[in-house]
Amino acid sequence: MSDSDRAGIRFRLVFSVALPALLGAAAAWGGGATPFGTQPGLNYELIAPFDCRFCHGDYDLEADIEPWNTWAGSMMANSTRDPLFWAALDVANNDVPGVGDFCLRCHSPTGWLGGRSEPPGGSVDGCGLLGNLDEAGNDFDGISCHFCHRMEVNDNPPPGEQPVYYENGSFWIDDGDCTAMSTGPCRYGPYDYGVGDVPPPHEWAFSQYLVDSDICGNCHNVTSPLLNLIDENGMDTGIPFPIERTFMEWQQSDYAGAARADGHGASSVQGCQSCHMPQASEDPAFACAFQDNDRTGDMATHQLVGGNVWIPTVLRGEYPALMRDEEYSATIAWATDMLQNRTATVEIVDSSEPTPGEDLDVTVRVTNLTGHKLPTGYPEGRRMWLHATARDAEGDLLWESGGYDFDTGDLTQDAQVKIYEIKPGIWDLNGTGECDTSDGAANPLFHFVLNNCIASDNRIPPLGFTGGSDPETAPVAYTYPETSPGSGILVSYDDTDYQIPVPADAVLPITIEARLYFQTVSKEYVEFLRDEAVTGGFPDDCIPRTTGLPGMSRGELLHDMWQRYDRSAPVDVASDFLTFQGDVLEIPALSVLGLILLGSLLAGVGLARLRRTRG
Repeated sequence: MSDSDRAGIRFRLVFSVALPALLGAAAAWGGGATPFGTQPGLNYELIAPFDCRFCHGDYDLEADIEPWNTWAGSMMANSTRDPLFWAALDVANNDVPGVGDFCLRCHSPTGWLGGRSEPPGGSVDGCGLLGNLDEAGNDFDGISCHFCHRMEVNDNPPPGEQPVYYENGSFWIDDGDCTAMSTGPCRYGPYDYGVGDVPPPHEWAFSQYLVDSDICGNCHNVTSPLLNLIDENGMDTGIPFPIERTFMEWQQSDYAGAARADGHGASSVQGCQSCHMPQASEDPAFACAFQDNDRTGDMATHQLVGGNVWIPTVLRGEYPALMRDEEYSATIAWATDMLQNRTATVEIVDSSEPTPGEDLDVTVRVTNLTGHKLPTGYPEGRRMWLHATARDAEGDLLWESGGYDFDTGDLTQDAQVKIYEIKPGIWDLNGTGECDTSDGAANPLFHFVLNNCIASDNRIPPLGFTGGSDPETAPVAYTYPETSPGSGILVSYDDTDYQIPVPADAVLPITIEARLYFQTVSKEYVEFLRDEAVTGGFPDDCIPRTTGLPGMSRGELLHDMWQRYDRSAPVDVASDFLTFQGDVLEIPALSVLGLILLGSLLAGVGLARLRRTRG
């Protein structure tokens, strides 16, 4: 029997013992893992986004600021079409039967609120959702218009519940009549219509909650409903395991502090919406086809992009029946722009002098420009890394760290490589007494619903980060210094020191280049999801398309898409380079005229010590 087989048997044995305890923990929540907030069975069903398009889309295509058009290509609009989500959901349901309902609450709120994400009216694998995946106006519309614009603080929650929640999709949906004269709920928005304004033709109400970052906490903090966090000593902290903490990372940054100065959450420029829903600068700017109420500078576009360029690329190619090529292309362009212009800076901040036959010491600094950790979001398979190179005068490669093969999707794990990522795991899975992130044969594992510890987290903190001692957000197995001793605030940059061997026959000058890359999903994660589907005998995808069923499991389908769409090619985020000319140590015999000319030259360039050219 191979080591891999033995490791697999041990893994199955561990969880054949642990699974009853996990299910018992889930049952203790009452009503499954999603007992808080509005529950399935609305008085007024959510309106399909396509209905909103008639007034809020296709009226100003040149400016590209309409709410429907900017939303339609986003991952919010396509959270239920994401093939990566479906492949991961199958693994989750296989690890803890029935947990898929927990995931579908945020990914398909229409289906979840309609009772179609678990028996008896639906299915935890999404097979009970209504409609074709590649058509609109059904349960695959993702985070829809009517869903967000009916979310509100519940001032009179049921006994034992809170007015507002900040995790696990525990949202409150207004499900009553907007006014005594209404026949439906309010559509909440950022505007309070006064004298001289033209109100919309539907029920409406101003909502501070809708423009605050608090609304984002619903789905951008994800907490395990099953397991507690185990610390580095193997002790149960009593804290439910933090799967994702994007919203909390923002709360612990300067951006939240600035935004909350006026007491209205993220109503100032540093809230979540300021980056992910930038204001339209066009003049005039209208939120509706009626083109009333010019909102120039006061109209949040619904771009809603992060760093995910790859999935919109896949959706654009795979689902032409949606007829969203332009919308997906716009999302890809906006996400690329965010990555390359508003995410990070790279700077070579220190170095020694290049001497052939010796090491060249170089320090590269990456500074986080975002309002949360870099990178943030779903932890498994998502990463950033530095690709550093040294080349001689003729452009020949002398040294490399973090090399990536675009043809295979392989990232070289050399001794000096710097990869920014979080690695959650399962405590003592292999009898190591540690947080294990791989099986006994060193194969990486990504069982996010079974994770109960964090092996490492070196992601770069945001500006003013105060979560350095918080078990839910602190760096793990990595140190970020305080901005000043005792401040409790961590720096928002990371320095990487490289030792670069310079061959004795190297031809100067030498150019050092450092590039930061972002990748939505790694090869290791895609192959893990495929292998789990194959070895676990997962059924073929059951969700219909206009073209029929795919005829393969979701893990295999994702891997097929990964191969056909450039293997989730990383995006070049930022870079810097320096060219080292080398020391001028030997001066040959010169004529008097030559010495005069040389002295003039050295005076002009600073005695030849300024021998670096910055990119």
